[in-house]
Amino acid sequence: MTYYSGFVAAVPTANKQAYTDRARASWPMFKKRGARRMVECWAEDVPHGKHTDFYRATQATDDETPVFSWIEWPDRATCDAAWQSIMEDPDMQQMGDMPFDGKRLFWGGFAPIVEVGESRPGSYVQGFVLAVPSGNKQAYIDMAKSATEMFQGYGATHQIECWGEDVPHGTQTDFYRAADAKPDEVPVFSWIEWPDRATCDDAARKMEADMKDMEFPDMPFDGKRMFWGGFTQILDQS
Repeated sequence: MTYYSGFVAAVPTANKQAYTDRARASWPMFKKRGARRMVECWAEDVPHGKHTDFYRATQATDDETPVFSWIEWPDRATCDAAWQSIMEDPDMQQMGDMPFDGKRLFWGGFAPIVEVGESRPGSYVQGFVLAVPSGNKQAYIDMAKSATEMFQGYGATHQIECWGEDVPHGTQTDFYRAADAKPDEVPVFSWIEWPDRATCDDAARKMEADMKDMEFPDMPFDGKRMFWGGFTQILDQS
């Protein structure tokens, strides 16, 4: 079963090219250990939230930009084995200083629980981070599945919801802090892909108009602690 390593970071805006170059240089080390694909996405339309957002999650400074990225693996076993060895790879050790503060990067291992459509290189990505009570997993799956047809109707090409399976607690940042997760909650790392930003923005306007007078049912998670943003792909390796 496909498995994902999900990452969120803040990168000095001036270091965008250096970050892209380093990610590209690291790809062969992941690929030879079984990774299928690596995608790096640079913030383009990321709002500041009242409770949570990508900036707070990464403790970003004014001159930094959020990054949302993932590595796709054929299964968790391949992923786990790769991470056990990659930090000892001489090529990784010789790459030098990172062009961002790695202490504020956070990551985790996620299993897809809902996936519709086809992921395509060059897509505009809406990335989401949230926390769901562990007992509400099926209710969350059902809710996400009920929305797939709607998103496709507005032009989305791919929707994926990923449930945290191996998400570590960090010393400065992590998925739990990011979503202000409660002790019984599980991080969820998700994204929706669109052909371009214009399609995504148009969909947002249409959804807002279509839902203006609708009564929303109770959600199986606290939506006030979910945060999202729009990202442009800067690297797609496979």
